[in-house]
Amino acid sequence: MARFLYRLLRETGIDIRKSRNILQIPRYISDYIKYKKQAKVTSLFPCLNDWTEQSGSAGGHYFHQDLLVAQKIFQYNPKKHLDIGSRLDGFVAHVASFRKIEVIDIRPQKTIIENIQFSQGDLTNLPKKLYKKYDSVLCLHTIEHVGLGRYGDKIDHEGDIKAIANLKEIVSDGGKLYLSVPIGREERVEFNAHRVYNIKTILRLLKDWKLISFSFVDDNGELHKNINIQTIDLKNTYQLKWGCGIFEFKK
Repeated sequence: MARFLYRLLRETGIDIRKSRNILQIPRYISDYIKYKKQAKVTSLFPCLNDWTEQSGSAGGHYFHQDLLVAQKIFQYNPKKHLDIGSRLDGFVAHVASFRKIEVIDIRPQKTIIENIQFSQGDLTNLPKKLYKKYDSVLCLHTIEHVGLGRYGDKIDHEGDIKAIANLKEIVSDGGKLYLSVPIGREERVEFNAHRVYNIKTILRLLKDWKLISFSFVDDNGELHKNINIQTIDLKNTYQLKWGCGIFEFKK
């Protein structure tokens, strides 16, 4: 319940964790006085927590998956690469720095960006003209949302199943599919944020494909890279509560 209340407050713009920043006010005032003795202060713009933070976040689901899979795309160098649902200011930007990339998202995007060809579309209802068109398709941290209404999509409890079925259609023979989803020992739907999957479920849904590589991010945000496929913990999903499984499949 506490976790739910925190998330609900955060979604309305109230982040309880940031209330600790009030402790930094004395330091802010002290620094202000020191600076004002040296030069004129034009205006105030308090930033109270940056001096206690690290130089940046180098962990978690998105940092590790984006960096790892972008490297794989660079090495693979596909003829036609399609991304579905990734953040433009995250993974898409990584790839667009060295090649052209097509992007489909259910939400609109008006900004025109070099190397990025954007189309608005629904992963559960892709046009057949896309079938077998791409030798590289990527869908990171996306299918777990499909059908939960979070991004304006219609409510459909089988939305993720339909999404995977369409992903399988648009990859050309011999092509690759890069997929990441939340994984945990307990499969569940946390409405309306996402679903959490057991590893076995993802492998079952793509049982007719070859698993090329598997990596995962644990509950502490640390990456476990290129796990030996024969030793994947299919039974317990590494006892994770909310990790991230990163799968590379070949059709």
